[in-house]
Amino acid sequence: MIASVRRLTALCALGAALAACGTAGSPGPARPAHANPATSASPSASRPPTLTPGPGGLTPVFEHGPRTLGKTVALTFDADMTADQGPRAASGEHFDNPDLIGTLRLLKVPATVFMTGRWAEQYPAQARSLGHDPQFEVANHSYSHYAFTGDCYGLPTVGSAGMRKDVERAYASLRTAGVPDPLPYFRFPGGCYDRQALRALSATGVTAVQWDVVSGDAFATDADAVVQQVLDGVKPGSVVVMHCTRSAAPTTERVVRAVVPELRRQGYRFVKVSELIGETSGHR
Repeated sequence: MIASVRRLTALCALGAALAACGTAGSPGPARPAHANPATSASPSASRPPTLTPGPGGLTPVFEHGPRTLGKTVALTFDADMTADQGPRAASGEHFDNPDLIGTLRLLKVPATVFMTGRWAEQYPAQARSLGHDPQFEVANHSYSHYAFTGDCYGLPTVGSAGMRKDVERAYASLRTAGVPDPLPYFRFPGGCYDRQALRALSATGVTAVQWDVVSGDAFATDADAVVQQVLDGVKPGSVVVMHCTRSAAPTTERVVRAVVPELRRQGYRFVKVSELIGETSGHR
């Protein structure tokens, strides 16, 4: 679905946000994981669908599901933590948001969490809890949360030679933390990508997952404004990007409490990203 590759311009400072999510749970036994995310690329009971590669084998990019197959919407949450933020976590800054995940569980809202490898290392019990909960699916958000292009919200950058390694390192960290089946989906830090980045990741077999609704929750202090932005943007098949951190997105739990019942009142059904991709023409 890549007629021409472009760099997505997000409407808020997503790349700068330190978003994280998870709740601690009882560790479960880790099941054997695939050696490469590409081995999970065909749809079946255990293998999620991915999109067919673009021209020349470029990594495909998914932004939203079909508009004509019913009122479905996917809430996605970025669990960001950059590779150099360990000292901030050690000094007491929280990159998780147990209240948000608890609310999603209480409201029975399925969701897709894009998790950095560094976050999984910081919160392994929480990563494991999400990875073993069938209500959630966990996907790759890079290891370092460094940008895959230049000039991406002030983030440090990963050189083209290190992009694939960064993604593979993230998968290794997720599995080490106890996420048994991280999905073959990847979200670029800050949403920033170009043809070089898509080419660098082509061998990993991932589908790059973007969004069509920017919630605006990063650094927001007005929950009502974020709620309105989400409600105004959602269409059938939408993918909403949100964050779940107590420090950089303090309104998100309140936003979810307001958005979920209203969208359900409008007839929307909440799904995971994998369901939307499975409904999209050109998947495999």
